[in-house]
Amino acid sequence: MRIKNIAVMVSGGGTNLQALIDAIKRGEINARICCVISSKSGVYSLERAKDNGIKSIVIDKKEFLSEQDYDTKLLNTLNEFGAEYIVLAGFLSILSKQVVSKYKNKILNVHPSLIPSFCGKGHYGIKVHEAALAYGVKVTGATVHFVDEGMDTGPIVFQAAAEVLQGDTPEILQQRVMKLEHRLLPKAVSLLVDDRLLVDGRNVTIKNSLKEV
Repeated sequence: MRIKNIAVMVSGGGTNLQALIDAIKRGEINARICCVISSKSGVYSLERAKDNGIKSIVIDKKEFLSEQDYDTKLLNTLNEFGAEYIVLAGFLSILSKQVVSKYKNKILNVHPSLIPSFCGKGHYGIKVHEAALAYGVKVTGATVHFVDEGMDTGPIVFQAAAEVLQGDTPEILQQRVMKLEHRLLPKAVSLLVDDRLLVDGRNVTIKNSLKEV
């Protein structure tokens, strides 16, 4: 089976990027990371890419005069690196309709809650866990979903729950949920690049490997 090309888009430390790198090295994902695209300079994700021989580039939306110019740069970069799929691994910018349309059902995002709870505008990073604790939920978790034109609204691929424990701080809860993210995201990416994820409206199913033979 041909090895596919994945572009990973990041904005921070890149623990989910590292989870993907490690899964590829273990042979669990039939793909290579063709490039890492960061929305910021100086983030540790770029060091992770460098340490693993992965090409990287910073594309800061604030440096462009218009969203169209930004989209053009982003799409040209993806094309130059031969990206067939996109994985948002802690990427904090919203992709435009143009980009989503170009990569329809080929973009995955990981979010640190059980969507539709604590998602959408303003819910990112540690803020998600602060909101979960403030609300008093007893269970939270992680979600991997396809990216559509909304914010955290695409069809859900995987979810896993984490118990909220007495005495949890946002930071402690974040670490517990991250373990779920690091397990779910590589699994979803593996199925995606193997063309085993079927999207029907809001429902995502997995092709039975026995039926493919």
